[in-house]
Amino acid sequence: MKRNNIFKLFAMAAMLVAGLSSCNDFLTIYPTDKTIGEDFWKTKEDVKGMVTGAYASMISYDCQTRAIIWGAYRSDELVKYKNYNSTDLDNISAVNLLPQNGYNSWGAFYDVINRCNIVLNHAGDVMELDPAFTKGDYDETRAQMLALRSLCYFYLVRAFRDVPYTSQSYEDDDQVMSIPQMAPDSVLQNCINDLEEAERYIMKSGAYGENSWRNVGYFTRDAVRALLADIYLWRGSINHSQADYQKCIQYVDQVIKDKDEYFNTVNAGRMTTIEKDAYHLIDRDDAFGDIFVEGNSRESILEWQYDGSSNTNTALENLYYETGSSSAHATTSALMASQLFNSVDEKANEEQGLKIYQSKNDYRFWYNVYDANNPEATELSIRKMVSPRTYVVSSTNQSSSDPTKFTAGEKQTNSRAFDNYRQNWIVYRLTDLMLMKAEALVQTAANDSDRVALDQAFNLVQVVNKRSMAKNVSDTLQMNSFPDRESMELLVLAERERELCFEGKRWFDLMRYCYRHMNGVDLKTKLADRTEWPSLYAPMLSMIVRKFETGGEAVSYKMKSEPFLYWPIQEREIKVNYLLKQNPVFEQEKTTQKY
Repeated sequence: MKRNNIFKLFAMAAMLVAGLSSCNDFLTIYPTDKTIGEDFWKTKEDVKGMVTGAYASMISYDCQTRAIIWGAYRSDELVKYKNYNSTDLDNISAVNLLPQNGYNSWGAFYDVINRCNIVLNHAGDVMELDPAFTKGDYDETRAQMLALRSLCYFYLVRAFRDVPYTSQSYEDDDQVMSIPQMAPDSVLQNCINDLEEAERYIMKSGAYGENSWRNVGYFTRDAVRALLADIYLWRGSINHSQADYQKCIQYVDQVIKDKDEYFNTVNAGRMTTIEKDAYHLIDRDDAFGDIFVEGNSRESILEWQYDGSSNTNTALENLYYETGSSSAHATTSALMASQLFNSVDEKANEEQGLKIYQSKNDYRFWYNVYDANNPEATELSIRKMVSPRTYVVSSTNQSSSDPTKFTAGEKQTNSRAFDNYRQNWIVYRLTDLMLMKAEALVQTAANDSDRVALDQAFNLVQVVNKRSMAKNVSDTLQMNSFPDRESMELLVLAERERELCFEGKRWFDLMRYCYRHMNGVDLKTKLADRTEWPSLYAPMLSMIVRKFETGGEAVSYKMKSEPFLYWPIQEREIKVNYLLKQNPVFEQEKTTQKY
């Protein structure tokens, strides 16, 4: 296996932060004077321990849970398991996003932000006390914390839009914690500024040595650039900014170039013909196991590390994992895959509201869920990040050369062991970045006749799509099927769902798609400062509700305007911080009041 035991380090960090997780007030800021005495911040190891602690907080149960609920569950790709009882999940599905809902707590992300701020505000002093902690060490530490903090703020902006922003660390019970929200344009610009600084000082990708988990377990230059590309794509989709789309393309190109150069350096003299291209994607037969079973693959850019001993990915386990009835640890996952993943539609790329896959020769059709293509399956358990092996084939055909021979009714009894669940969470990987670039390219096309940008976008999608197709098949994507910007935009959106499903991307993809077709959005103004908001794009709503067998129209009707894309602020946060203003379409009552 490729990963080393990162959390021997993180276990040490947990000792430093164990006392920092007991209260739930505004920003969930925990005073560190209870655990870090006046003799702390003396040595390089003190700094290292706190940096590790910040990363350990990022992979907490609460952060991981929200990465899935915020980024995936609200979309069309996930539904609640029918026998799993959760009023909160039921309300999310019904677009009753109540201020009391447990999933809209932002405290875990502000905990990480505060830990980053603590390091940023104290690490510089250690240079004067410990000669081993050099200016280079400090610059690298600062870059790490700026990048990690920016990722947290980016999650918060996408989930809540208008959020409190602070670079101040909270370390004493007497400190005032009331902070007003900031409009997203300012928060995102702060993140961009911090990431541009981090890019100058952070370690190059691969600098930790070949096969080191740190190359993808910590922020590197490629990870910083991936986050910058994501932020620019997000902002460009809302502002309809050509400059932001170009910046997204620029940063993706830098990541592709860096990974290409590193691959060529590491593999000099031993490359195959297939690998001699700009992307070096893993072969179809090995990709699923390499990326989603072993982890830390060469396509990875940033992964949160779980070793199954010092920690387990309990959040992903609870939400996605379902054992067979014979297991000693029988459990029911909270979430299942939408029935959209259970069959194929030949026009899936060309029209809205259809199935996800257009071909049974697409290996992802079989890899991503259990019971794929089983007409009797009423609920689809997730296989991606759960299966212990690359693929499962029928007992009568042990070859993987034909995915249609995979056992249609294969059950989740072939999941990995429930104990010591060590599945990494992928934040960014190469195909994600390639499809970000494709999305941005479509938007830079001047019109339907601008084939330069549209053809470049198609070619990127084709590379990703073709990697997952069975060999010697004819039903790969055809460029003439996507003659204009609209069809190419839908193609990219569909390919991102096929490639990145269940990875916490889909809801944010749909939000970008919606925003690109909305007018009157103002990122410089907070929602609570307006009385009217732009309406949502109807085709995007039709995608969201297609996972419902019944009641989809009612759900779509509820989502009328921009504020419905975001969560309300949790009720207790409003009570603690009088400067916060609630998402204006939700009142702090036990029922949702639409204005």
